[in-house]
Amino acid sequence: MKIHLLWLGLLVSPVAGLAQAADDLRQIMIVPGRTTAETAIRTGETLIGKPYVPHTLEGNSTEQLVVNVQQFDCATFIETTLALALSEQELPERYSASQLETTFKKYLTKLRYRHGRIDGYVSRLHYLSDWLRDNERKGIVQEVTRDIGGIQVQKDINYMTEFVQHYPALSDPTNYKQMVSIQSDLSQQPFYLIPRKAIKAAESKIKEGDILMFTAAKPGLDMRHVGYATWRNGKLYLLHASSDNHRVTISRQPIADYLANNRNLSGLRVARVRDTNPHMSQRVEPASNLSAQR
Repeated sequence: MKIHLLWLGLLVSPVAGLAQAADDLRQIMIVPGRTTAETAIRTGETLIGKPYVPHTLEGNSTEQLVVNVQQFDCATFIETTLALALSEQELPERYSASQLETTFKKYLTKLRYRHGRIDGYVSRLHYLSDWLRDNERKGIVQEVTRDIGGIQVQKDINYMTEFVQHYPALSDPTNYKQMVSIQSDLSQQPFYLIPRKAIKAAESKIKEGDILMFTAAKPGLDMRHVGYATWRNGKLYLLHASSDNHRVTISRQPIADYLANNRNLSGLRVARVRDTNPHMSQRVEPASNLSAQR
């Protein structure tokens, strides 16, 4: 099995601390799987123990691509690992570090920004429902919530403009007006979710490496958390950057229990990573793969 090493120049947000700016190179392992999703989750496993840090994308005077492979929130963990997996899929058998860095940054931009283009603060896909819709249009993921037993709901989304003190960039009237428009558009779109009590009935249809988005019980907010589904010893767990555990980890509880014990969550949306490379499914499964995975 190939194991690739990625060396990246690190762009550090102010929250991460100026001391890290001297560390301008970081090493990341890409561990290929049979599918893009498997590559993403195996690569994500190599990051277990990395610290959870919120707001690592904030604080720049102008919107720019932030590459931080040392610290993650739940969304940047998904974006980083998925961008690495997509890069591995595209690159030839032999490639240079500069080729990989360029391809990685291309996919990170594509995942993180509306239409894959950086055009100011509001071009970033702040809401996970917006992220999901935009990346489904790009052909990167496909939402399968309805297919595995989701029910249709609709919700007013206005969290960012209601709590503008948490988002300094929204003090700009233009950004604020654009965000109001985005929220209005999201509010008009019905979506499907698997309610907390129905997760056990649906979980057998969830695959290793599916992206799980946990819907918020709080008014005005679409989703609170995101991570990867991973099967261990016949039970479904979450590989994620955890604010509770302050690091990248695998949840202590199976997902059904995780949902049942968190009243801030109303349910689950499920996105499946699409494979565009027809040769990926022909890869031989390594003998070291966990037998508990499905």
